[in-house]
Order: sequence, then C-alpha cells, then structure tokens
Amino acid sequence: MNELTPPQIAILERIIAHGFHVVAFPMYANAVGIRSGGCAALLDPIAGNGFRPYGEPCFLLDGNLTVRITENGRSWFVWKKQRMEATPELVAELDRFVSELKLLLESHA
Repeated sequence: MNELTPPQIAILERIIAHGFHVVAFPMYANAVGIRSGGCAALLDPIAGNGFRPYGEPCFLLDGNLTVRITENGRSWFVWKKQRMEATPELVAELDRFVSELKLLLESHA
C-alpha cells in the first residue's frame, strides 16, 4: 500500500475514535481493514484525500471476511466451507456498522 496522506490519516483517526479498529487482512494488502464487533469492511485509498469501500462490508467468521449468499431461501455469511446464518439480528448489526462507517467516511469534508 502507498503511504497514506494526512487527510486519510485524519479519517482513520476519526473512525478509531468512534470505536472501530484498523486491522490487516493479508489477502488484501492494498486495502485498509476496518472492524467493529463481528463486522468488517475493506477501504480502498483514493488518491489524495479519502477512501471508498472495496467490496461489501461483511461479518467475520474465525477472523476471515465472509460473503453473503442465499441458499434454499435462507441467507448465510460464508467463508470457504464455514457458514453462519444471516439472522435478522446479525443483518441489523451489519446495517448499523455500514451506516456508521459511511457517515464517518463522508464527514471528512
């Protein structure tokens, strides 16, 4: 990953101040990992000032990023052969995570 700019560092400091954690996901070395509770997101640095989401925010399963799938009418968070059901409670937690992170990323102006 390239060096982060002062505005990008300020965004990350604000995100951390709101209870999020910066984490590394080795498979995504060019992105900045953000985690809160069981939720995580990857952020792609934008040249100069900010970040944009890289992929979809998700739940972590044994510390790994999942994808959300629907199978036989049920929704799941999946990583390799592991899965956990995307219950209404987990989906609501992920929605809160996404909303709060989006506000923190947009409020850098």
